[in-house]
Amino acid sequence: MKITEHIRKSDGKTLFSFEIIPPKKGKNIKELYNNIDPLMEFKPPFIDVTTSREEFVYVEKAGLLDRKLTRMRPGTLGICAAIKHKYEVDTVPHVLCGGFTKEETEYLLVDCHYLGIDNVMALRGDAMSHQKYFEPSKNGHLYAKDLVTQIQNLNKGKYLHDVIEAENKADFCIGVAGYPEKHLEAPSLQTDLKRLKEKVKAGADYVVTQMFFDNKKYFEFVKAARAIGITVPIIPGIKPIAVKRHLQILPQVFRIDLPEELILEVEKCSTNAAVREVGVSWAIAQSKELLAAGVPVLHYYSMGKSSNIKKIASAIF
Repeated sequence: MKITEHIRKSDGKTLFSFEIIPPKKGKNIKELYNNIDPLMEFKPPFIDVTTSREEFVYVEKAGLLDRKLTRMRPGTLGICAAIKHKYEVDTVPHVLCGGFTKEETEYLLVDCHYLGIDNVMALRGDAMSHQKYFEPSKNGHLYAKDLVTQIQNLNKGKYLHDVIEAENKADFCIGVAGYPEKHLEAPSLQTDLKRLKEKVKAGADYVVTQMFFDNKKYFEFVKAARAIGITVPIIPGIKPIAVKRHLQILPQVFRIDLPEELILEVEKCSTNAAVREVGVSWAIAQSKELLAAGVPVLHYYSMGKSSNIKKIASAIF
């Protein structure tokens, strides 16, 4: 079922969802299941599954280090199929511009269709570590809106090199990312909102926001989006702080501001276990306010761990 259908059929009730990271090569999927199992009592209608672009690793060859391309977390589509089969829940694979050609994207989307996956999250992805700015793969997409257009074309039976008359066309529901504190590369929030509107105009059906820690930023973002004609559901993405170094990492990587009150509470903690409790309490407070505001879904970034998400969900749902 499409995410938009889940929202429509909820009759205004806020839904619970979360995002997981596929295991690295060589890891057992059972560990992933062990983190999903505790969250199923909250009846998530869908689970997002992230993907990653290619990465460089160094291997020793004839006494020298040789740089090789690899994917450290393969199997996003397989993980989606496994979760869908095991839990009978919709899965949302993330589809990236970075690291993929248009042809590879088409193959992935066709496979999603064959597997009965109704939803995809269309993302540009990040630059590689050695790149100053994002660079697309050869014959890949530069912008997420172009990826959205390719997905919508497939929904219409328009493949890259052919228009195919078929009774069983894909009909993907397309999610895209939104940034309450603007994308780190955008010159202004207003410019970033215009880019979001372009993605919606290209065919995006809903938006999931990047993490934020001040609900005021989300409410202002939604108001500004509505003011320029973006009418699709805007789902807030929430990540509980879990370790002290998040105070430095999150603002640096995601270019977000942390509320001073949260910073002070974390700085008082002498252990990461205490930080984790602060993060849970803060996320519960965030969630309660967002729930009262009638958001369509509360979407949690679990980062592969579920104990803190379970505590939060237990207080909300």
